[in-house]
Amino acid sequence: MSTTSTTKPLIQGPGLKAPGIVVMQFLCIALFTLIELVFRSGVGIITGIAICASLYGGLRFGRKGTTYVSVVTPPIAFALSLLLLTILFDGFRPSRVGIDVIAGLASQAPFLIISALYGWFVYFNEKAKARPSRKKSS
Repeated sequence: MSTTSTTKPLIQGPGLKAPGIVVMQFLCIALFTLIELVFRSGVGIITGIAICASLYGGLRFGRKGTTYVSVVTPPIAFALSLLLLTILFDGFRPSRVGIDVIAGLASQAPFLIISALYGWFVYFNEKAKARPSRKKSS
């Protein structure tokens, strides 16, 4: 009898480029925002977890040097998808759209802040590690 070991498939290649990260994060956040808007008529914890997960996914699957794009994209992607989906569901009534967008952004503020703090920490830590050491060699 022969035994075969199953291993996880490795990611082929060096990872996603900056445009790939933007598309991946936007689609992930927009999908979960759409699901919550359809079923709950407002954004909540599922969208917040999707924001955090898309940030982590961008950091994890991005190539070297794409950390900045991974950190900056989730808040912009969420705001844009929320605005577009709100206009789609409510129609173009500026007072209603404005209130819904501000309420959606406010409900996601803790998730946006936590993911931004983590992302900027990773970005600045990566920059600090890339800098040469200032230690004097005696």
